Amino acid sequence: MNLSAVSKKLWCVHKLLILLLTPLLLLPLVFTLPEKEGRCLYVVILMAVYWCTEALPLAVTAMLPVCLFPTLGILPSKKVCPQYFLETNFLFLSGLVMASSIEEWGLHRRIALKVLTIVGVKPAWLILGMMLTSSFLSMWLSNTATTAMMLPIATAILESLFGDLETLKEKCKERQEPDNEVRLPVKLHSLPSEHTEKQMLSIEGPDVEEQSDQRSVEEIRTESAYQMKVWKGFLICIPYAASIGGTATLTGTAPNLILIGQLKSYFPDCDAINFGSWFAFAFPLHADLPVVGWLWIAFLHGGLNTRLCFTRTDHRAAAEARARTMIEDDYKKLGPIKAYPQITSSLSLQAIHVSINPLYFMIPATVGCSYAFMLPVSTPPNSIAFASGHLMVKDMVKTGIVMNILGILCVSLAMNTWGVAMFDLNSYPEWAHPINKTLSDVHLALNATL
Repeated sequence: MNLSAVSKKLWCVHKLLILLLTPLLLLPLVFTLPEKEGRCLYVVILMAVYWCTEALPLAVTAMLPVCLFPTLGILPSKKVCPQYFLETNFLFLSGLVMASSIEEWGLHRRIALKVLTIVGVKPAWLILGMMLTSSFLSMWLSNTATTAMMLPIATAILESLFGDLETLKEKCKERQEPDNEVRLPVKLHSLPSEHTEKQMLSIEGPDVEEQSDQRSVEEIRTESAYQMKVWKGFLICIPYAASIGGTATLTGTAPNLILIGQLKSYFPDCDAINFGSWFAFAFPLHADLPVVGWLWIAFLHGGLNTRLCFTRTDHRAAAEARARTMIEDDYKKLGPIKAYPQITSSLSLQAIHVSINPLYFMIPATVGCSYAFMLPVSTPPNSIAFASGHLMVKDMVKTGIVMNILGILCVSLAMNTWGVAMFDLNSYPEWAHPINKTLSDVHLALNATL
């Protein structure tokens, strides 16, 4: 038996080998390090290996502390198990359940198509429509789930406007033709033949013969470059709008839930933040920033031009007419609605030391986590859009740096205007005094010891 055959056999059982050998190889940690620290590190590394290799299903690995912590004497089960049933976890879970329900019944498609039939099919209006839809859905669902649901819809609409993306990329790479240019008939676009999830927005309906034009290669290349800019703007606007919309409600994004958890841990008597008060504070931000962001994205990616105000008869107009027909036909095919199932701690401590309302630091930090637009790793929605393979890091940086600045300005405005009035930020709250007194006692005890 040669080496290649042995390696193939081992690869077939590599997950089983990892599952069995990893606990044995990590045993020295338990016996060489201090008792509890070594055992805790043992469990952490074991879970990290299982997660990275998927030797066990991710959900099963996540449950290992329930049995390993009590077994190894790290923590009793009565302290471990409640951590899996925190109310913030169930708030996040309810958002995921709602997202599954909406996706099952196509409500996100219904909302998106209805908004797009209202705003129109010119690129700038399409970007605005997708941003409004994404930000609205993200208010009630996870911003990650919203991005994952909206990107296929956007891709289908873009393909109806500009054709297959790979063909478009090839046209952008074409060199300028020589002086004795030859005008060749070029099809406006060819739609992909294979049926994918993103083609749930069908392009059936009245058969329209593919038209041809007599444009030069350079004209086609210039037009294709413009279409690529619009395509990138479309892909960028959805995660940005989802991140902005997620800040409007407590269940919209994970940092909001973390804020609630931190407040309950450090300030149990704080009742200033609840679903209603947070919505009243964050909704104006949710209403303003997408509009300002739309102006920047549409300007940067070719959507703001005279076509917004004037009607022209050209190749773009023909593509827009086909897209409008597709959107209207698909919305009609959805029919009536049949069913809809119901379904930051360090900053706070710094605020206590200087006797400033902790919310003055904690709220901007929470919202700021969602207003990170520059890099693919900044937020999960950014990562999903980047994973499509159609965006480069420089595309997100160029668009996101201005969005970051706009977000900082909007949050600063909100905190120092209606935020001050809503949360009484100019005064030190009573609910922060008990922990302040505890910290003072600790400092006095330390000073006495020294």
